[in-house]
Amino acid sequence: MLAQTFARRSLSITRKFTLRSYTTRFGDPVMFGNHSPLVITPTQLLEIKAKDPSSSDLVVLDASWHMPNSPRKGAEEFLRVHLPSARFIDVDEVATPHPLSLPHMLPDPTTFANACARLGISPNTQVVFYDTHGVFSSPRALYMFRAFGHHRSSILDGGLPGWQAHGGPTEEGAVPTIEKQAAYPPPTLNKDVVKDYEQIVANAQADPAKDPDAFYVLDARAKDRFLGKAPEPRAGLRSGHMPHAVSLPFNAFLETHPVPGDAVVRPGGGDGPYTYTRLRSIQGIISALEEALGPERLREVLQGQRQVVTSCGSGMTAGILWLGLKLLGVERVGLYDESWTGYASRPESTVVQGE
Repeated sequence: MLAQTFARRSLSITRKFTLRSYTTRFGDPVMFGNHSPLVITPTQLLEIKAKDPSSSDLVVLDASWHMPNSPRKGAEEFLRVHLPSARFIDVDEVATPHPLSLPHMLPDPTTFANACARLGISPNTQVVFYDTHGVFSSPRALYMFRAFGHHRSSILDGGLPGWQAHGGPTEEGAVPTIEKQAAYPPPTLNKDVVKDYEQIVANAQADPAKDPDAFYVLDARAKDRFLGKAPEPRAGLRSGHMPHAVSLPFNAFLETHPVPGDAVVRPGGGDGPYTYTRLRSIQGIISALEEALGPERLREVLQGQRQVVTSCGSGMTAGILWLGLKLLGVERVGLYDESWTGYASRPESTVVQGE
């Protein structure tokens, strides 16, 4: 089966670790090298922090973000509960203003560098992102750092609730002010990993089945929004999809697990089951891709013969698809920063409804 064939190939590419066993081990607790693993486990982070709990070479960032129709606020929940010594990064603030008032667009190099400096991050700092869903918004923050060449960066698989499920300690309240900012020169954005509206429109006019230069667009929104059967969470925005786009809801790359016990502090409060998401295995990610793309298109992507671009509602959960593809060793992968909100907000955009 094609998925099994490419699972073996991908496991070879990512031979230093796998999503379930994470066989990577680090000699020095914070010196991961210039290319850190994309994902680390709660157990690994616990070991790292236990060896050097006060190290300034490791910064843990809460990158939690919630949908615009949700009452939850990441910054407020951070004060309720967070990982020890963690800091909060607001991805809506570390962004470039957009003419359409789109949120969390990639920042310009100076804005990115200034944000890093305020957070105590230098180009040599190892950064670990997490969020309060498990895996939701942290991949977008990781994408931003990697796009600017900060490869000493990873996400925590399972996020805050996964950390709690593994017995990790937490703190509450505000964190101490960083007295001395780090030095972070403005970096260079890798423009190959981000697509703009003009590039998306031009690609939509090509038929990938006939044009080998056209890239595949993977849409991470829910299938009914993709089909135009369900409304968008942003009032007045059309639902549907771009011509030739492929539906691959972001949760196809995730699995849900319970947080055992009742003693942990829930960031969002509430009662009922406390669950979290984490990434599926390499095999599971490939199977989801094969189901969406089919065997031939999957082969093109995994062999680097075809570029693939991820999109979603606003550029947030597209990061989950981006991360899954990177874990498979896919090099030719980008992200449409504006995503559906930017595309569908323009009345001249062609919107397809149905399959």
